[in-house]
Amino acid sequence: MKSILASGLLALLVATPVLAQSPATRDPAQIQAGTYAVDPNHTQVGWRVSHMGFSNYAGGFSDVSGTLELQPKNPAAAKLSIKIPVVSVTTTSAKLTDELKGDQWLDAAKFPDMTFVSTKVTPEGKDKAKVTGNLTLHGVTKPVTLDVTLVGAGVNPLSKKVTVGFDATGTLKRSEFGVKTYLPLIGDDLHLTIAGAFERQD
Repeated sequence: MKSILASGLLALLVATPVLAQSPATRDPAQIQAGTYAVDPNHTQVGWRVSHMGFSNYAGGFSDVSGTLELQPKNPAAAKLSIKIPVVSVTTTSAKLTDELKGDQWLDAAKFPDMTFVSTKVTPEGKDKAKVTGNLTLHGVTKPVTLDVTLVGAGVNPLSKKVTVGFDATGTLKRSEFGVKTYLPLIGDDLHLTIAGAFERQD
């Protein structure tokens, strides 16, 4: 039985070589230059904040859009522009999700989008960089720096599109953006994590 299962698995891998191993590379020299657009179906924006010191409460945003101008031979010349619909905020509590969209918190009706536009890219080694830009949230714009790491790049075997992905992390103080509800019971530090996928535009 074991030999039959092993033979079947081997046959499956041989028949579908494209899916047998990751098509992505982490070598920046193999990344194609050009303009990339956010793949909203595979891009996630997460956030985390201290809840009264008892737990680190997390949620997310979706439906991200934006562009990335990428020059692998000159990474400092990269340009990033991201837009996140505030109404897409979500948590594991429907009641809290609705509250966050309201005027006591993010006020999605008045400030529908959160945006980040890069102003400076500082490479840090082969696959890392600090990306500084202007973050606009709740009608306030302030500089924020993201720590960015290359995850991988290559041709997506399903969509056939040249794709590149990055992880990014950063922290901002929500009070500086006018979101002060329940301070200091609810933490001021808002930790952001971005798992970004971008597809090259032909």
